[in-house]
Amino acid sequence: MSNPPPAPPSLADLRKEIDAIDEQVHQLLMNRADIIDRLIKVKKTQEVGSAFRPAREADMMRRLVQRHRGILPLDTVEGIWRVIVSTFTYVQAPFSVHADVSVGESAMRDSARFHFGFVVPYVAHFSAQAAVEAVARSKGDLALVSTTSGHTPWWITLEPAGAPKIIARMPFIQRADHPAALPVFAVSRVADDALVLEVETWSIRVSGWNAQVSRALSPLADVIAVPDTAFDGAALLVSIEAPSHLDSIKAALIAAGASVRSTALVGGHAKRYTVPS
Repeated sequence: MSNPPPAPPSLADLRKEIDAIDEQVHQLLMNRADIIDRLIKVKKTQEVGSAFRPAREADMMRRLVQRHRGILPLDTVEGIWRVIVSTFTYVQAPFSVHADVSVGESAMRDSARFHFGFVVPYVAHFSAQAAVEAVARSKGDLALVSTTSGHTPWWITLEPAGAPKIIARMPFIQRADHPAALPVFAVSRVADDALVLEVETWSIRVSGWNAQVSRALSPLADVIAVPDTAFDGAALLVSIEAPSHLDSIKAALIAAGASVRSTALVGGHAKRYTVPS
């Protein structure tokens, strides 16, 4: 006679398992905090500068997505991870998020809260220029600016050496129905070895900007353009992803009849991770 199948676990047993896992998760977070506390002490003697590490964060997020499985929504995993990393970054070096709400208060606030949680202070500004200037006056704050914000050439503030730079493009994980889908640049100061330049962002000032020049450039890069009537041209923020590079952008501009007055690297970010549908 075959043995009867084992009885399924009771609800009480399953809840005990959940409680045990919750306790482990909490303990691991406290263990992480202990390591961060030790890291702060080491950094005081071995490292200076911003606590932001966009290259490391991009690598960690790629690995998180690649190993994720099961019924837990990826949105939840990404949101939890972002809050953990942002909170511990804040613990290392307190900062505020300055957000350009001219593109929509609710969408920008959702982006800020999803990526930085509620511990990091949130400061609203009514223009990209004001948000970026607030960061430039600070020691280590961060600005969120829409990737389509082009009312003023706010990125010119990022041109000088020592100025804040574009350090990230959010959301990093690209998928349909993202809960914080507003595309934004993060602007802050960051150590040179922490910046990731898989996509370079350049400030390019040109003369002779028109629709024909814009069409010539659009297949090669993402462009924000603000007309510059003083020089019959425009101030451009150009996001260049390989295999394109600055020389090909300049060549396309010249071939279309524009002239390049100046170029300056104003930051960069990781290439976004696209989740297969």
